[in-house]
Amino acid sequence: MLAKMICHPASISEATAQSHPYLLVVLGQGAGMSQEVPFQALLAAQMKRKKKKLDTLGKTPFALQTPSGGLCVFVVHDPHKTQFQRFQLMRQALALLLAESAQRLGLAFFNPKDEREAAASDALYCAWVNGTPLPTQKSEDKTKALERIELYGVSQSASFAHVKSKAEGNVLCRELTVLPPNTLTPGQYRKRLRVLARSQRWSYEEYDYQRLLKMGAGAFCAVAQGSEPQDAAIVHLQWRSPGAKKTVALVGKGICFDTGGHNLKPARYMQGMHEDMNGSAVALGILRAVSEAQLNINIDCWLALAQNHLSPKAYKQNDVVRAFNGTTIEIVHTDAEGRMVLADTLSLAARKKPDLMIDFATLTGSMHVALGSRYSGFFATQPELIEKALEAGSASGERVSCFPLDEDYDSALDSTVADVKQCTLDGEADHILAALLLKRFTDQRDWIHMDLSAHSCKGGLGAVNSDVTGFGVSWAFHLLSRL
Repeated sequence: MLAKMICHPASISEATAQSHPYLLVVLGQGAGMSQEVPFQALLAAQMKRKKKKLDTLGKTPFALQTPSGGLCVFVVHDPHKTQFQRFQLMRQALALLLAESAQRLGLAFFNPKDEREAAASDALYCAWVNGTPLPTQKSEDKTKALERIELYGVSQSASFAHVKSKAEGNVLCRELTVLPPNTLTPGQYRKRLRVLARSQRWSYEEYDYQRLLKMGAGAFCAVAQGSEPQDAAIVHLQWRSPGAKKTVALVGKGICFDTGGHNLKPARYMQGMHEDMNGSAVALGILRAVSEAQLNINIDCWLALAQNHLSPKAYKQNDVVRAFNGTTIEIVHTDAEGRMVLADTLSLAARKKPDLMIDFATLTGSMHVALGSRYSGFFATQPELIEKALEAGSASGERVSCFPLDEDYDSALDSTVADVKQCTLDGEADHILAALLLKRFTDQRDWIHMDLSAHSCKGGLGAVNSDVTGFGVSWAFHLLSRL
C-alpha cells in the first residue's frame, strides 16, 4: 500500500514547516530564495559554516536540523537536466529523510510555478517507490512504511495518478524479485498470481507442464523437466480497456532459480539467481501500472515460470528438442535456459496476433559486460520502434541502448543436426545471438526484446534506492502511453 497523498495549493507557512518532522524544500534553478522559504536564515548560516553556496543544491541536497527537532532537506529542481539526473538528485534528497523510517513527509515547492507539477511528480515517484519497504527475512528489521505525503505549493493534478500507477508497478516488481527461492517457487508464484488476478479483475489462464507437453512446447518443457515438484507453467494474464484498438503482448522470463543445470554455475555466479525471474516481475508490474492507470490499450501478459535444476531428468548438451512452433533446437549449453522458455512463450503470445510484442528477461551476461548495470539493452524489429523505445528511456529516466539484429550474425547459430543452435560456446555477441534466436518465435510480428542488465545496480539507480531497481516498468509505461 503506497502512502496517501494530500495537496495544499498554498505555500507552506513557517509554523507548519516547524510541525513537520520530515520536510523536503524544493527550490528553482538560479532563482534564489523568496522570503516565503522556511528556515532560510538557518540554511544560510549552516551553508556558510560549511563553505557551501546555494548553487550546490543543484548537485547535492543539503540537510539541517530544524529548531523544533525535525529534519529539513533542501534541493534544487532543474528542468534542463535529464530525467535520470533529476531522479538521481531527488532520490538522494529523499533518502536523507526516509532513512529514519519517516511515516509522514512534507514536500514544499518554491520553484517557478510552471515547473512545480513536474518537480512534484519527480518527488512523489521517488517518495512512493522508496517509502514502501521491500520484504525482508531479518527478524530485527523495524523499517516502517511511509503513510502520508503532504504537498505544499502545488495543486492536485491528473498526472499524479499516473505517477502513482508507475510506482505501484515498480514496487510490485521489486517485492517479487527480492523474495528468496524457497518462498517464490513456480507453484507459489502461481498462487500469488491467482490472488492478484482476482483482486485486479484480470483474466487468468495456466498452461501447466503436462498441458504444454501435450501441446508440443518442447523448448519450455526441456528446461522444466529437471525440477521436482513439477510446478512449472506459462501463465497468461489478460486486461482489456474498453474501446482500445491496439493489443500489446508482454512476455517475461520467470526462472525462479537458475543453477545452470548440467553446465552448473560456480557459487559466485549462482548467488542471486533467485532474481532470474525478474523479467516476469517487470511484465507483471507493467500490467499492474497500465491497468491501474486505465491506459487505452489492451494487454496480454505471458509469464514463463520454471526453475533450471540439475537432476537425472534435466536436459543436457547435445539434446535436440522441438519447440511449439515446430523449430528444432540443438542444446549447446544448459545455462542458456532463458531463451528456451521464452521461445515457446513468445510462440504462444504470437498466436494471439498482438500489434506489438515486448519481452523482458535477465537473459545474458554479455549484455551486462556491454553496458554494466546502469543501462539495459534492447532490440527492435522496426526503426520506429527503436525511436519510440529510446524516447521512452529518456522520458522515464530508465536509460536504454539499442543493439543490432543484422542477419549475418545468424550464421553462428547454424546447426548440423537441428534447425538452429541454442547458442554458441565461444560467448561472442551472445546477447545478439540470443535475440536472433528469439526472433524466430515471434511469427514476424513487431517486437522489442529487453535484456535487463540494469535489473540490479548496487546502491540503487535513477529514482530507486534499492539494489533491485524494477527497471523496465516505468520505461514500458511511457512507451505504451504513447502508442
